[in-house]
Amino acid sequence: MLIFSFGEPIPAPCALVLGGFDGLHIGHMRLLSAARKTGLPVAVTTMYGGKGVSLFVREERREIFRRAGVDLLIEIDLSAETMRLTAEEFLRELFSEICARAVFCGEDFRFGFGACGTPAHIGAFASCRVEILPVLEEGGKKVSLSAIKKAVADGDMSANRLLAFPYFVQGAVEHGRQVGRKYGFPTLNLSLPREKLLPREAVYGGYAETPQGRFPAIVNLGSRPTFGVAEKKIEAHLAGFSGDLYGAEVRIFFLEFYREIVAFSSAEELKAQLARDIERAKRYTV
Repeated sequence: MLIFSFGEPIPAPCALVLGGFDGLHIGHMRLLSAARKTGLPVAVTTMYGGKGVSLFVREERREIFRRAGVDLLIEIDLSAETMRLTAEEFLRELFSEICARAVFCGEDFRFGFGACGTPAHIGAFASCRVEILPVLEEGGKKVSLSAIKKAVADGDMSANRLLAFPYFVQGAVEHGRQVGRKYGFPTLNLSLPREKLLPREAVYGGYAETPQGRFPAIVNLGSRPTFGVAEKKIEAHLAGFSGDLYGAEVRIFFLEFYREIVAFSSAEELKAQLARDIERAKRYTV
């Protein structure tokens, strides 16, 4: 996958998929599928910044788009200058550098200053066919990233069924307190990205992708009250893993809410609960 900045020339003819794309949900995958049918390289826009936190941050999105088979990624940073562009100015700059043979977007796509641009504006600037797909609904409700983000923030990981790839956090493994190692449950530690939307503080089940492979995982997101630690981090135990991951890039996938974070009366009581959590997590095998 080749990565370009907004306004950077893209010489190859392509099928262009327009959107903000803070990750990909099942409706977005329909757009990618339609673009692939052209037989052209698929180019996708993604926008960083603006209001609120992101479901997936930059490096995470790049990984998602790679896995989805995107050929060309156009990254648009919503700076103060970019956000002042009118819909017409945005499209003029975009299409002056892209050789699009077909354009695809959802009917709810909005762009330009004040989000005043609609799919109806695109045809005036794209000298090719423009295909506008209706929004996807499930259970009578629109499939949207805003609804998915709300569910994830509440710790409702059933939202994964609407995502092309499960919710995850990516980062480099840091040195921790090594308390878990003393009790037979070594953990890896990740800092919490400031710009990323995170589930509510709790214990989750899922899996981890590491340079050594994929492992079932239990994840503590938040404080560690049993040991009097108020600092909030991601701390994950990987079932069946042994070795050193310090400095390695890993991805922690959150698949299921397990329980609230509570202070156990003793480390032994916590150890017994972790053993139960791990058995439960072992279902998340390769």
